[in-house]
Amino acid sequence: MLKTPKLNTPLAMSGPTARGGPAMNRREAGTLLLGLAAMLTTGAAPPAATMLGKAEPFSWDKLVKRARDLAAKPYAQPQVSPLAAKDFDTLARLTYGSASAVANVIRFFPTATAVAPYKVGIDIVENGMARPVVDSSSLFVDNTKADIAGFRVMAQDGHADWLSFMGASYFRTSGSRDQFGISARGLAIDTGLPSGEEFPLFTHFWIEQLGADHFLIHALLDSPSVSGVYRIDTNGQPQEGATQDIKAQLFFRKDVRQLGMAPASSMFWYDQASRAYPRPPRGPDWRPEVHDSDGLAIRSGNGEQVWRPLENAVKPTSFTFTDNSPKAFGLLQRDQDFAHYQDDGSWYDRRPSLWVEPTSDWGKGAVKLYEMPTDNENQDNIAAFWTPEKPVRAGDELAFSYRLTWTCKDPSESAIARCVNDWSGKAGLADAPAIEGARKFVFDFAGPALAGLDRSSGVEVVAQLPEGALLASEAYPVSGQNALWRVKLDIRLAPAQSANSIGNPMDLRLFLKRGKDALSETVIKALNV
Repeated sequence: MLKTPKLNTPLAMSGPTARGGPAMNRREAGTLLLGLAAMLTTGAAPPAATMLGKAEPFSWDKLVKRARDLAAKPYAQPQVSPLAAKDFDTLARLTYGSASAVANVIRFFPTATAVAPYKVGIDIVENGMARPVVDSSSLFVDNTKADIAGFRVMAQDGHADWLSFMGASYFRTSGSRDQFGISARGLAIDTGLPSGEEFPLFTHFWIEQLGADHFLIHALLDSPSVSGVYRIDTNGQPQEGATQDIKAQLFFRKDVRQLGMAPASSMFWYDQASRAYPRPPRGPDWRPEVHDSDGLAIRSGNGEQVWRPLENAVKPTSFTFTDNSPKAFGLLQRDQDFAHYQDDGSWYDRRPSLWVEPTSDWGKGAVKLYEMPTDNENQDNIAAFWTPEKPVRAGDELAFSYRLTWTCKDPSESAIARCVNDWSGKAGLADAPAIEGARKFVFDFAGPALAGLDRSSGVEVVAQLPEGALLASEAYPVSGQNALWRVKLDIRLAPAQSANSIGNPMDLRLFLKRGKDALSETVIKALNV
């Protein structure tokens, strides 16, 4: 019997796959399907005349009432579609080829046992009227009978899709460099807790096309703990990426221990800083770096800017940043240099960042980052989300809104300097023996605030560590580089954090200042891996 993913199941599992079950997860299927898309995308056949059913009036208020009424009833576990594809070959065959499109550019994903096993409802909205898709026989290759698991929106020239919703409440866009990567979710519940994670499902979509790359998508969400509705106003901008203005209203059946608003799921295997670790996570792989995102950026309610480099954790690890009315946060792919990845198939240098900006008052709470160990690139082992301070109880209602920006530019960029690189190696002088029990950490900062400054400008390093941990520090401008400064720190690690063992986490907080003014964002780096 299929079960909801648990704590140590890859975050990419968007269908209810048991541990040790089918080998293909949502991320693997998505990657393989995207690879086939470029080869197999063809002109769409005309849809069957009987495809759409009777038109009914449609509105946000009607959806809100539907979700409220649903939450008042016991949760009904959906049934796995009897038509679900049993293997990847069948999934790919049904998805790509001479299948019909709806509303010119909308194509559908079929249900698949190991990826998205549940049938979803689809309505096409036009002029305030919704017509359900009632006949899917022309929507898949060779008129094969299949149930719909999700949908994708094709580029106007048909070369590929740029927006997709498939499995649980996952969705994503391809950003400004035509490459999928990080995923968003409608809601996360108990992510990273020992009790295991609950995966709410989008069970029904209402799709309205407002322009060439402008779609208004409404979705009904349901799970054992909550029912709700989402309004996702999506604007695709070929040169800038995409923005999604999201409004959500939730109705809770049960108490929720940890609610995750605006969650994102990503992958981090290793980067340039991983090479020096005694525990090599890369295995036999030859590429210099492999990751969809390289850090968590936060713009706090009080104006502080934070950068937390991602880690391939030795064991599941959580990072919490408490805040009040945050301005923005997101998982970013700052490094966009092909030479740093050398991957001409997956194109990690083109992966978009995902930036979350609240458009309502989220109040007190915390940005949470959850990192899981991984030994390959086919698992989403990173999650980030906002969790409110006030506990969510059965019978509660919650409404909030936010904007998602999918872009290959750095949305956290500002007048102050950003951390653009970090490395780790032996502590001490380069031509001297290593300092036992310590390591050297190196950070590069770049940005307008550092322009024109030199060693005599009064730039200081602020490094916050446990007493006695900092052995040496220096900061200086890199010769021949414009507004680029390097910070080197020798740090004594806790005794348990030796070459082959991991002790309690120790975080470094680091920034550059001049007088009373901060010149850089605050880097918070875990030193326990």
